[in-house]
Amino acid sequence: MRFRPLLALVLALCLTLVSACSGGAKAVDRANLTYEDIHNTGLANDCPTLPDSARGTISLDPSARYQLKEICMHPSEVFVKGEPANKRQEAQFVAGKILTRFTSSLDQVYGDLSVTADGLSFKELGGIDFQPITVLLPGGEEVPFTFSSKELLASSDGTSFSTSTDLKGKYRAPSYRTSNFLDPKGRGLTTGYSSAVGLVPAGDEFTGETVKRYVDGTGTMDLSITKVDPSTGEFAGVFTAIQPSDTDMGTKPVVDVKITGELFGRLEQI
Repeated sequence: MRFRPLLALVLALCLTLVSACSGGAKAVDRANLTYEDIHNTGLANDCPTLPDSARGTISLDPSARYQLKEICMHPSEVFVKGEPANKRQEAQFVAGKILTRFTSSLDQVYGDLSVTADGLSFKELGGIDFQPITVLLPGGEEVPFTFSSKELLASSDGTSFSTSTDLKGKYRAPSYRTSNFLDPKGRGLTTGYSSAVGLVPAGDEFTGETVKRYVDGTGTMDLSITKVDPSTGEFAGVFTAIQPSDTDMGTKPVVDVKITGELFGRLEQI
């Protein structure tokens, strides 16, 4: 009986240590984790972070060449523009729930950063720069789209890279469907039937769901830098993108989708 207070103290100490260790694990850089640590946890979908103390500035030489590398963009919220309740109101963005699990982030995106007298200019060159995502709206409607940073051309004022850098520009949003995709009636762009089996389009007013097209869209993106570590070239911040939704190969109307989330990357002189 006299050992119970000591046993309770030991158990309390152990629980404290376990809680402290589990809390610190969330801050571990994923580069230090093994495959088993990441597999089926969703950690691979997260972007690295920087401490709040990373508030530096990186001076840029106009005669040098730079690249932004290892860019990661993790969507945290998605909004879809809905129809206004009446003609007097403007259409508002409605928050949706991301249904896509663990594969919504863009990663290892890279591109050239140019320094001119007018400011900074970024040109995206490649990486894992698109992800198919589906969101669920409050009314039950599911809206698919291809989150992308392809061919992003963004610019910012200033000749240094700092927490006031704000890169804004346009990018290409690829079609959610490819040319080989078949709808439930077997209709496609390059494969399948030209119309539903047993049905022949009678005129232009009936060809909406039948005639498939590959439709690209154009989005706008804002990369807002809030943290910079001059010693490593790493930076972090937030992004906001507005782009069109899926059109089901040009057979459905487009709606605007707004994506916001976390940003991470690294500036390197080449």
